[in-house]
Amino acid sequence: MTDKDLTRSNKTDVTNFLAAVKRAPVKTSANPGRLLFAMDATLSRAPTWDMANHIQNEMFDATANLGGLSVQLCYFKGFKEFDASPWCLDSQQLHQIMSRVRCAGGQTQIQRTLQHALQEHQKDKISALVFVGDAMEENADQLCDLAGRLGLMRVPIFIFQEGQDRNTRTVFKELARLSGGAYAPFNLSSADELKALLTAVAVYAAGGHKALVKLPDSQAVKLLTQQLKD
Repeated sequence: MTDKDLTRSNKTDVTNFLAAVKRAPVKTSANPGRLLFAMDATLSRAPTWDMANHIQNEMFDATANLGGLSVQLCYFKGFKEFDASPWCLDSQQLHQIMSRVRCAGGQTQIQRTLQHALQEHQKDKISALVFVGDAMEENADQLCDLAGRLGLMRVPIFIFQEGQDRNTRTVFKELARLSGGAYAPFNLSSADELKALLTAVAVYAAGGHKALVKLPDSQAVKLLTQQLKD
């Protein structure tokens, strides 16, 4: 998939899609879906950090009516700094947590992120892992092994790449494939389409593949369903 695949939807398509998400029935299951939302907060992302967070916050708001979706935010930055929030259902609490995160120079810690996902899944099932980043500075084979383990546990990774680094794109696509997830560019120039795509991932985490395909036909849904394993 290319940036063009993400930007073909027009404004009306995105608006209708988000409106349909808000009308979706609230999930009342005693076991809510759990979405682990992980972010690269190293210094290279600082120029676009505020805008990216704004879009991510809008995704949380758009899916607030789904109910039954618990989100944990985690991020890495600086010198081996890695942090994870409590699991929470309240979008305002997520806003507050995200607003406190500031970028700092350091190496990527994607391996640690995937290991954290495996550990959290062992405690209680995770429906999906979202990762947003712009670089990969680690051993690709080790990352692929962890992604494969997540795939065996049916924890798909939805990877959003900011920037155009080719090596990063190759590895990110492979991690998504091995986990049974999906890859897409994190294109801040197409904010509406990006919000719809993130929202579609949240719908998947809350209700699975069946909930996703019940949504109106849109570019966001197509981009995910064409890559997702049933």
